[in-house]
Amino acid sequence: MKIKLAFFLFAFVLCTGSLFSQTEQTLVQAKVDVVYLASDYLEGRETGKPGEKLAAEYISARFADLGLMPMGQGDSWYHPFDAKTNANPHVENSGEIRKGINVVGFMDNKAAKTIVIGAHYDHLGMGHFGSRHVGDEMIHNGADDNASGVAAMLYIAEYLAKSDLKNNNYLFIAFSGEEMGLYGSKAYVATPTIDLSTINFMMNMDMVGRLNKEKVLSVSGTGTSPVWDALIKKIDVAGIEPSMKPDGIGPSDHTSFYLKDIPVLHFFTGQHQDYHKPSDDSNLINFKGILDVSDFMLEIIKQTNDQEKLAFTKTKSTDDKKVSAFKVTLGIMPDYVYNGKGMRIDAVIGDRPAEKAGMKGGDVIVQMGDIEVKDIYGYMEGLGKFEKG
Repeated sequence: MKIKLAFFLFAFVLCTGSLFSQTEQTLVQAKVDVVYLASDYLEGRETGKPGEKLAAEYISARFADLGLMPMGQGDSWYHPFDAKTNANPHVENSGEIRKGINVVGFMDNKAAKTIVIGAHYDHLGMGHFGSRHVGDEMIHNGADDNASGVAAMLYIAEYLAKSDLKNNNYLFIAFSGEEMGLYGSKAYVATPTIDLSTINFMMNMDMVGRLNKEKVLSVSGTGTSPVWDALIKKIDVAGIEPSMKPDGIGPSDHTSFYLKDIPVLHFFTGQHQDYHKPSDDSNLINFKGILDVSDFMLEIIKQTNDQEKLAFTKTKSTDDKKVSAFKVTLGIMPDYVYNGKGMRIDAVIGDRPAEKAGMKGGDVIVQMGDIEVKDIYGYMEGLGKFEKG
């Protein structure tokens, strides 16, 4: 009954389109997408569980409605793969094999090259792995992580279906298995349903539902092609301020494509205190922000529409920077999209040194002992200088 209700709401939006401007209609649709995917009915969309299958059915139905072609295995929307749950290091052959599903749709413009647009749709289920929640098991709905990215992908697909941007084909992939270790995207590039050599570039959205009042958008992968840096700097959409990072490798599905020598961009509106907790719910989502991020991405597609296939460049990950190991914790969550001097606190964790000292979200750390903190790496270097007590 609940999944039928979701499709009824979707149909209602379409049937009452004359009552809305295009912006209002697409905003309502984004809300429908996120609210359904992040509902308790899907039980956290854990890979290999019934909620994942319900989410896959919903996404494939949306793909079909938008006029995409199935581009999974055979004539299916689905690209199945195996994923293994974390093994117990003390138990031989432990870890459960799960059957996961990527959902793949294709917009065929008869072009020589293809842009891949992806977002993972799986989440943590009841929080048995990867959760930051303490207490009884609860459904982790993952509204920002990553129903928001799926809603953005569907909005982009709808726009491109009606646009004259036809110099690329578009492959849309809703990945599963991301939370377990990028299983879905790794499986796709290992057994692709299109020729990887025809891929122009890959765009990935992971947690794009919390665009802040400063409108800072983290854009990673800007070093993976020589065109990205200058192109992104000149884009002016909805007042968004891109915080650019060159790395092609990161904790999301774009990494799998980068490792196949494909230019990538990864979009992220920032960490928050609800990350990997049951409190990551749809009532906290900035739905207009999802559309603003999507429009920023669409502008990149417009700017590259008439260009030749983009060149690929390897990047040196900032993880390679020398950072001292540290034995202590302050008990804060960094604001990863902050561009100013210092390291801004996004949230303070309860009953840790930062909270006891009166620190609050929004505070900026500029020095620790004798160490000047210019950015998050300076913060980690500062932690490395301290011992417990």
